[in-house]
Amino acid sequence: MPTPSLDLAPITRHLRAMAGSRILIAAVHHIPVFEALQNGPLSFTDLAQQLGLKERPAMVVFPALCAMEMLAYNSEGNLTLTPLGQYLTQNQQPNLIGYTGLEKNDPGVLALTQFLRHDGPTDTTHGVTYVKDGDAPSPMDDPEAARFLTLALAGRAEYLAPVVAEKLTQSNGHLLDVAAGTGFYTYEWLLANPEATATVFDRPEVLKVAQELLNTFCQSGRNNAAGVRERVKFMAGDMLHDELPQTDLLLAASLFHDWPTETCISLTQKFAKALKPGGELWVHDAFLNDTLDGPLAATDYSVMLFTGTKGRIYSRQEHRAWFTQAVLIPARENIPTLLDYNLISARKPE
Repeated sequence: MPTPSLDLAPITRHLRAMAGSRILIAAVHHIPVFEALQNGPLSFTDLAQQLGLKERPAMVVFPALCAMEMLAYNSEGNLTLTPLGQYLTQNQQPNLIGYTGLEKNDPGVLALTQFLRHDGPTDTTHGVTYVKDGDAPSPMDDPEAARFLTLALAGRAEYLAPVVAEKLTQSNGHLLDVAAGTGFYTYEWLLANPEATATVFDRPEVLKVAQELLNTFCQSGRNNAAGVRERVKFMAGDMLHDELPQTDLLLAASLFHDWPTETCISLTQKFAKALKPGGELWVHDAFLNDTLDGPLAATDYSVMLFTGTKGRIYSRQEHRAWFTQAVLIPARENIPTLLDYNLISARKPE
């Protein structure tokens, strides 16, 4: 498909706004953020401890409320109520506590509150929605679940793929697309780089769908699309445990946001090991501001991910710290694509 010119971000922003609304209601009525701050600013750590929140839920709640302009960081780096946020405290009369309370017993709000209190679901015996949990089987090894999620994400990936392919390094080398899902990023990049090869790495049931989508891609009638098939390899595996093949470029698209910080650090080191000297790691994702106070599109997305994965949205600064720890050299450039996504990269020394 031709490179899109229309940004579909308003669609996804409206979809994810539901998650932001639930965070606001939970913070007023169930996890009393505003009550805790009505007597003065608190540090991030002190506020989290007072509310009984672990690191991940705190990193979902506080940036979201900052993005909504309900909270802000003061000159000492502590969280404080904004003039707007004051209207969600009993100290302010009149206030909108009662009005926000109209939805406080919404099932989605109550479920989110429990997730916040426990840093996820209390029962993980069957995995955590779409990611593997400990020794539990991966939900993505279930044929129906794998097909449902992969096809649900297909339209977004297909729309973004030409933009991502255009902005990735152009090369005659090899691309490894980890947790590739539909494979569309790989197919478009190979189309733009006619001498290159690629490996699409994911769970076996996901790859079945990706191969079907490759067939459609190759039969699209686009110039040279049919030749992509012979340059792509499908490799089934578990990125958390299996060895990865050596590569010139490694793409991690919408990957890190599924995992907790310690797993992200481990994966970055694994990805760095798979890169040849001079190779590049590319991350395509939404990112928090380095100041952890927005943007709203990213914080709403982070709430959605919190309820369905073991991760959240991270900042570019957090990613670059992982890159440096893995002895990669982070690029300072941030490359916007579409749908509130961006590309960042790091290079392995020669």
